[in-house]
Parts: sequence; C-alpha cells; structure tokens
Amino acid sequence: MTAGPRSTGLRRLTKRAQFLNAARGHRAGRTAFSLQSIASDIAEPGVGLTVTKKTGNSPERNRIKRRLRAALRACALQLQAQHDYVLVGRREALTLPFSRVVSDLSSAIAKVHAKPRDTGDQRR
Repeated sequence: MTAGPRSTGLRRLTKRAQFLNAARGHRAGRTAFSLQSIASDIAEPGVGLTVTKKTGNSPERNRIKRRLRAALRACALQLQAQHDYVLVGRREALTLPFSRVVSDLSSAIAKVHAKPRDTGDQRR
C-alpha cells in the first residue's frame, strides 16, 4: 500500500537552475552539510538536497539524503516563506547524532537569515 501525497508546506526544487540560483545566495557551513539560501518570488519555501558522488556510494548518499530530509521536516517551521534552500550533504551526516544534525540545521537557518552586522569599519 502506498501513502498519499504528504502536505508539508515545502516546495521541492527540481530544476538545475533553481539549485544554481540558490548557490548565489547566503551560505552557512556545518559539519554534516552546507546550507544555501536565496529569496524567491514563490510564497512557500523551496527545498533541495544534493549529495555528490565523492561523498560515497549510492546507499550512503541515499542515507545522507534521508537524514537531511528528516532534519528539514524537524526544522520546517523555521524556514521562511519566499526563500529557496539547498542542503549540500557531507559524509559526516552519516555518523553525527541526529539531534546534532537538527540543531546544526536550526543554527544554519538562523545564520542565513541574520542581518549583516555593521562593524563601523568603513574604508573609503
């Protein structure tokens, strides 16, 4: 028996152009992943996952994506509307405790949305 469509309020990024667009935005690196974010015109937040072949074989890459997808669901309320997010998975996502992955994702989301600080050091 297959489950029906899930309504998480998140839009999937499927086109390469959407991933490349997010790469031009804000970034936050963590041990298990790198988060990229950019503003979008579409109301609901868009989410994409990518794990390169350098990371491992296909079962390992799929396991990383499953863990990151679950972490995204846990942090879904922190994702802002009209933004696209791309998670670039790393091998460390396999060994870190899941609670650490979720807390890292939460802090990365906060970082990409933080206002840049004015240091007062303006050189002309």
